Amino acid sequence: MAAWFRFDLRLEQTINPAMLWFAAAAIVAQIVFGTLFGPYAVGHERGSFEETYDVGRTVALTTLVLLTLVFALHVGPIPRSVPFTAPAFAMLGMFAARFIIRSWRARRALLGKEEQRAVIFGAGEAGRRLTRSLIRDEGSGYAPVALLDDDRAKARLRFEGVRVRGTRNDMAKVAAKYDAQVLIIALPLASAPTIRELTQLGEDAGLQVLTLPPIKDIIGGRPTAGDLRNVDVADLLGRRPVDLDTAVIADQIARKSILVTGAGGSIGSELCRQIAAFGPGRLYMLDRDESGLQSTQLSLDGHGLLNTDNVVLADIRDVARMREVFTQTRPDIVFHAAALKHLPLLEANPMEAWKSNVIGTHNVLQAAAEVGVGTFVNISTDKAANPTCVLGYSKRVAERLTADFARREPGRYVSVRFGNVLGSRGSVVHAFTAQIERGGPITVTHPDVERYFMLIPEACQLVLEAASIGSDGEVMVLDMGEQVKIVEVAQTLIRMSGRRDIEITYTGLRPGEKLGEELFSPHEARRGTAHPLVSSVDVPAIDAAQVALTTHAEPAHAAQWMRREATSAAALGATSR
Repeated sequence: MAAWFRFDLRLEQTINPAMLWFAAAAIVAQIVFGTLFGPYAVGHERGSFEETYDVGRTVALTTLVLLTLVFALHVGPIPRSVPFTAPAFAMLGMFAARFIIRSWRARRALLGKEEQRAVIFGAGEAGRRLTRSLIRDEGSGYAPVALLDDDRAKARLRFEGVRVRGTRNDMAKVAAKYDAQVLIIALPLASAPTIRELTQLGEDAGLQVLTLPPIKDIIGGRPTAGDLRNVDVADLLGRRPVDLDTAVIADQIARKSILVTGAGGSIGSELCRQIAAFGPGRLYMLDRDESGLQSTQLSLDGHGLLNTDNVVLADIRDVARMREVFTQTRPDIVFHAAALKHLPLLEANPMEAWKSNVIGTHNVLQAAAEVGVGTFVNISTDKAANPTCVLGYSKRVAERLTADFARREPGRYVSVRFGNVLGSRGSVVHAFTAQIERGGPITVTHPDVERYFMLIPEACQLVLEAASIGSDGEVMVLDMGEQVKIVEVAQTLIRMSGRRDIEITYTGLRPGEKLGEELFSPHEARRGTAHPLVSSVDVPAIDAAQVALTTHAEPAHAAQWMRREATSAAALGATSR
């Protein structure tokens, strides 16, 4: 072809013995080099990067042979342009043939699939990898028919024969046009509001909605059909990436002796699991719930024999027992997660909140101070900011107690404040799920009530981060994102259950309950920290001696005292330490 073009498409000048021998030499060189080094030695996927590289390398070596024949050995008569133009024509032809074969095979595989037709939202790296995987795996169960992406720069792009057909606003139209049955959300790091909106759009279009986990959780980083799962409530309410300064956390925890109170609970057990990953010298797990301790040990050690000295059965209400435990274990760092947290029960039984959340915290603080603990982290709640209920009162007092020990004792004493945690024991999700299983109705206190939500791992990751960067006496407040209406949580769970006959009834706000939560009191001055998802405030200290004097208070007096010490102007105002 190169010679034919060189002679202005005249065949009589193109075809001659010298040119035929020259072409034969090119064929032999191409076959030899292609077998030794190039695409004929290994069965590449047609049109892949690896095959393209090998084709290019083989053509380059063949070109050297042709140049040698013409310029060094003077084989002729051969036009001197042919050794340059012929390889270019050959390269173009080989690439074209391979890409045509690849496109044809991909199209045939796509059209031949009898699996569910899928629309994939997300034409980024994860979406492209998933599209490729589903098309090439004949047993995937899904046949991608269209891609969607909100990035206008990706409009009309094509991957493996599947084109970007629009944005999220085109979902219903695209699903109907291509007779799709499934929507796959290929956005591993998408925020909860984005997942909620896409899920709603998908369901409105009559599609089953699936999602991908984060790429880091996928073996080999290559998503397949086996990685797809149904959208769950964690995706819809609390899913977001958390970047940790692992070096700082590891320096804080590695080779240290750590004690976690409430280790059998949701937050305490997850704290234990995350702390264990940083290589502590010793991890002590304390709780009064023996079954909870066994479950935590099982998740950490693979057995629940409860026969090791790092599993401590004790009640934080018992000051003598706390002193005994701390004397024996002598921890460097304490994470105090033990507490009572059910608002209506504590509202009806304020003395229990007093005994556990106030006196229990005082006992742990006192025992920690006596053995010289280096860092004490008190796990608090958003209900401690501008409190209106017994739970909030008791946790506000606990924050003030921690600030008092920071003022008086060596070491570092900080509190960490956050809101509702999805999946924790007593979570509204568990209550709603149980009501759905029973056939309904779901009970919600008020149509406008809304709460912050976090995932347990996310909350515990930020607790470790806050504990590492918090200054003595500060309350570290975790960024909870946007509040979500509880009725939306109920509607989401009903939709996910596939039941359409479940009703939602409203029971009215309970005593002490707010329509929305607050992370900061109006009197607190919020400050940023080294982590974008963690802020800090100061709370005024309360003299621990006052708490000690009221240990045996009457229930009515204890409730009044907690409310006064949690809501007075002095208690809410930020004062310098």
